[in-house]
Formats: sequence, C-alpha cells, structure tokens
Amino acid sequence: MKDAYALRAPEYIDRLGSIAAVHPADLELVTRWAARLGGPLIDAGCGPGHWTGHLAARGIDVRGVDQVPEFVSHARCAYPGCRFDVGGLDALPASPGEVAGILAWYSLIHHEPRAVRPALERMARVLRPGGELLLGFFHGPQVERFDHAVTAAYRWPVEALAEELRMADFDVIETYTRTGPGARPHGAIVARLMSAHAGRAE
Repeated sequence: MKDAYALRAPEYIDRLGSIAAVHPADLELVTRWAARLGGPLIDAGCGPGHWTGHLAARGIDVRGVDQVPEFVSHARCAYPGCRFDVGGLDALPASPGEVAGILAWYSLIHHEPRAVRPALERMARVLRPGGELLLGFFHGPQVERFDHAVTAAYRWPVEALAEELRMADFDVIETYTRTGPGARPHGAIVARLMSAHAGRAE
C-alpha cells in the first residue's frame, strides 16, 4: 500500500491534498470534534497534511503521521509550522495514554477486515481514557472489497464498524452517512475510549 501511494503521490496531492477539496459537512464535523477535544491530537494517515494544517491554524495541538514519505515531505513544506512524522498506524509516535484524540480519516480503508480491530486496539493504547477516535470510511450495505483508484479498499456498514470499535473498548457516540451523485457513500463514526480501558495501554 505504501508503495502504491508513493507512486501516485503527486496526483493524490493535486486532486485531494487541500482543505478546499473537503466536503463542507466533513469540514464542520472534524473541526467541531477537534475543537471540543483541544488536543493533543494525532492525524493518523494524514496524507498531504491538509487536515493537520487546517486544525493547527485554529490553535489545536495536532501532529500528522503518515507511512508515505512523499506525503510527509510535502506536508512539511506546505505547513511548516506543523509537526509531521513518518510512521504507520501500527506504531504511532506517542506514549500510552498520551493523546486526547485520533483522526483516522480514511486511514483504515485498505485494512483487511480481520486487521481492523487490531489496528483500533493499537490506536486505543495511545489514547487517554475518555479520549476519542474519529473515523472516516467508505460506507456500504456489507463489508466488501472493491477496486480503489490506488489499491484495494473496503466498504463497511456503520454497525459492523461500530461493533469492531466496541470490541476494541470504544463507546460509539456519533455516526454519520452521506450519499451524493458521482460520489461513493461516505460514513463517519466518533467513538470514545471506555474508562475501563485504563491500565491496558502497556
């Protein structure tokens, strides 16, 4: 996956690497969520860095992480006041219980279904109890693989992904879906790490 995105990084940056390319409803949701938490936040799978730059410009303590060095290099140039690290969801650069929130906007779409819960559990380790995760994903009536423009991806019903979150010690607090002409159906979930997760981060 990393190599596939690296090959198409310039095209991806040109088409999607700007907050101007974001749907207004998504912009409102992510901005409101981040402002409520205040930080520290991780933009996990930050791509070209536009979400990190947008939130940092609003005074939010946020850093971007992506496994594609080409994206991180672009982000560091485009948003010089922000912190960006090369890294994957498997090893986010944070200590256990360090962060208040993780934005994973279309960051799990290429994970095989069996790999989603372990990824959620790894993200839970760096969240403080009561911290929140905001997921953006392709929505569909069933979990199914499809041919994404870069590499194979998966659609998820909201309830199926919500169950994965519950099994990873999250409470689902908000869900959203959206459809529109010429666009794949979109879903978003806000989930809060259960207080009972305290002590499991090691």
